[in-house]
Amino acid sequence: MRKVGIIGLGHVGATVALMIAQGGYVDELVLIDTDEAKVKSEEGDLLDAQSLLNFHTKIYVGDYADLADADVVLSTLGRIDLLQANGDRFTELRANVPSVKAVSAELKKSGFSGILIVTTNPNDVIVDLYYRETGFPHAKILGTGTYLDTARMKRQVGEALGIDARSVTGYNLGEHGNSQFTAWSTVRVADRPMTEIAAEKGLDLNDLAEKARWGGFTVFDGKKYTNVAIAAATVGLMNLVFEDAHNVAICSHYSVESDSYISTPAIIGKNGVEEVLALQLTADEEAQLKKSMAEIKEKSQKFA
Repeated sequence: MRKVGIIGLGHVGATVALMIAQGGYVDELVLIDTDEAKVKSEEGDLLDAQSLLNFHTKIYVGDYADLADADVVLSTLGRIDLLQANGDRFTELRANVPSVKAVSAELKKSGFSGILIVTTNPNDVIVDLYYRETGFPHAKILGTGTYLDTARMKRQVGEALGIDARSVTGYNLGEHGNSQFTAWSTVRVADRPMTEIAAEKGLDLNDLAEKARWGGFTVFDGKKYTNVAIAAATVGLMNLVFEDAHNVAICSHYSVESDSYISTPAIIGKNGVEEVLALQLTADEEAQLKKSMAEIKEKSQKFA
């Protein structure tokens, strides 16, 4: 039996719950939020939909004791209202730190020993905080990181070339934040280097990278939150764990080199991060990755 807990039923958590129920990915789904009225309403809405869906899922509002035997816990808590107010993601961080510490204490007390997947922002700093507060093994804590930023890059490349974004491979690396970058040496389309294609077609790679970097803010500007794409990224990582896929995915994981969390490719399976992969990057990309590591480390030390 597959059992998942979702902590935080805001825009992202509620969308994650819906995607899980629609896909029939789990047997039991536990909903946890400090706003009792909100989480009960989300539970009721999901239960009302059950007879209209193709799968049955046991869905209920629970508490941390219910997570003792959960396979996966998803942290989708956050303070998007603070980001809406001033656009400063580190205002949100200062508010999220106490919540993450409280959740970490409850997870430890519950006896939970599964995989913790973190969507909460600023992602890399928060994942690192979860590790330090829970003491769970590094491999069992991962964040969505630049999984979504990579998807945004693939969208931009696909649109520029008029092809399906799923035909694009490659990565956005580093922080899920301003210091992320597209590692164009890794990007290929139909097994051709994107750098070669861009030169042929006169495409501006810097422009495509910037559109990917700011894609989330473009969505945020219109609706004052983001939820669909990040929920898809969260559920995608969850399914790699359940499938024991040993599939390569970009996510925020522990880096020995930086002694913090950062996004580079890793193999994901039932144990979480099964292996971290080394990339052959250009000298400039290596420098950008080190810069991003330093920024994450500085923010972790300053705010967490």
